[in-house]
Amino acid sequence: MSAANRRAMFAIMLAVTLATLDTAIANTALPTIGADLHATPAASVWIINAYQLAMVATLLPLAALGDIVGHRRIYVSGIALFTLSSLGCAIAPTLPLLTIARIVQGVGGAAIMSVNAALIRHLYPPHRLGRGLGTNALVVGVSFAIGPTVASLILSVATWPWLFAVNVPLGVLALTFALPALPHTAQGKHQLDPIAAVLNIVTFAALIFALGEAAQRAPMQIVLSSAALALVCGLLLIRREAGHPAPMLPVDLFRRPVFALSAVTAICSFAAQGLAFVSLPFYFEDVLMRSQVETGFLMTPWSAVVALAAPLAGRLSDRYPPGLLGAIGLAILSAGMASLALLPAHPDVLDISIRMAICGAGFGFFQSPNLKAIMASAPPERSGGASGTIATSRLLGQTTGAALVALCFGIAGRQHGPMLALGLGAFFAGAASLASGLRLFAPSHRAAGGQTKTAAK
Repeated sequence: MSAANRRAMFAIMLAVTLATLDTAIANTALPTIGADLHATPAASVWIINAYQLAMVATLLPLAALGDIVGHRRIYVSGIALFTLSSLGCAIAPTLPLLTIARIVQGVGGAAIMSVNAALIRHLYPPHRLGRGLGTNALVVGVSFAIGPTVASLILSVATWPWLFAVNVPLGVLALTFALPALPHTAQGKHQLDPIAAVLNIVTFAALIFALGEAAQRAPMQIVLSSAALALVCGLLLIRREAGHPAPMLPVDLFRRPVFALSAVTAICSFAAQGLAFVSLPFYFEDVLMRSQVETGFLMTPWSAVVALAAPLAGRLSDRYPPGLLGAIGLAILSAGMASLALLPAHPDVLDISIRMAICGAGFGFFQSPNLKAIMASAPPERSGGASGTIATSRLLGQTTGAALVALCFGIAGRQHGPMLALGLGAFFAGAASLASGLRLFAPSHRAAGGQTKTAAK
């Protein structure tokens, strides 16, 4: 890899770290932020929801725009917007202003995450793509996993605005490397359909809102009306883009069995991770009576082992079928989550750490091959759509997992809810393992494998 490409990869990974960390980092500080801004717990949740809604709703439109105007423009604009809005979050004096800043920050994060895999595809040759995506998987997995730890460390020495203020110098650094180094990619000949973009935004915003409201046991009419709105707008979007060469919602790519199964695998696996990372802090703090900082360190073995497993899996995906590697990794994740659900009443640190490490090994082993399967099964001119699907699948899975944790707590209470959530996570990981294994029998699997081997030669 050339020096210019290494600088470009550094800029990409730094921006991805910022966007991914902010998906999880505010969760830990939510009670502190709410108390400082004199907001009720129900109102404070919008600090999280605003970011997730904005990000999920705009990912695919921004990915489609990247295919038209170039991925570099979207990425650089995303870094700049994310950096400025982080400053806005840090100085926001009221909850409404903080919520608005979080919405803008979510759009910036979506711009970063929507095209990062497409840019990586342009930096690496086909036979080394697994390595590049393995690095990306490492950064995404570790950043999400260490979010609670980072938040705990910052809150132990500073106030909550610094959770957002630290993004500013890092964002400026990412821009410094990105502007001269990011590659210029080919621009599409089609135009962006603004009506399709609005339909897409409403579809995913309504879907995420319905999931969140259902988990909070909101009135059924609110949940059903939101879900109905998502369904109607989704159907209108598909109908409007029928026959489009590059639809915003990539229905054309989902007709490819490997692509569709890889997306299902991602949603289920990130739902399993979301179930674990939302429920475990409650278990450690409320049941085991650990401090906030201790909880952060108990979560660390998962991310540490992901850091070891993801690059190895990326290299292996250049030689072995992603479906096989993903199935093995997700089976390990399922076993690890089941072992967490069966923890004894008074586990010691080593007992917890071993089980968390097993989960990290499984999760890290699946992610890189799955990313490669999605990107390699899409044609180069549809790289933006494939990259947007990766980020959308991840966020849909994480949001689903978080919503299911709330449901588990409503059913079993804070004492037993985490164990129920972990058991459900083991089920989702098992389902993801099955979906990954089915890719071995998909029609395009042998062709894809042959292309990889030929490129390697």
